[in-house]
Amino acid sequence: MTQIIIDHHPSQEKLDQLGVSSWNIWDCPPSKFPLNFDMTEKAYVLEGEIHVTPVGGETVVIRAGDYVEFPRGLKSNWEVTKQLKKHYKHF
Repeated sequence: MTQIIIDHHPSQEKLDQLGVSSWNIWDCPPSKFPLNFDMTEKAYVLEGEIHVTPVGGETVVIRAGDYVEFPRGLKSNWEVTKQLKKHYKHF
């Protein structure tokens, strides 16, 4: 199964090397929905909290300050529990 990679509170140096500040921003209010990834997505959560449950896997909690990689092919269900704002880029 594809795996979600989470780096809790990465260094500013890492974020700068990745160019996170130039990535698009996505906002989402509290809600529940399925989300499938056709491409790898790298994201840095600025605000909020989400509970992501991969199909057939265990739920992971992602919070403000986390850097996350969602692998291509991931099928998941999202529950945004606090208003979400994140930088993201598709690869």
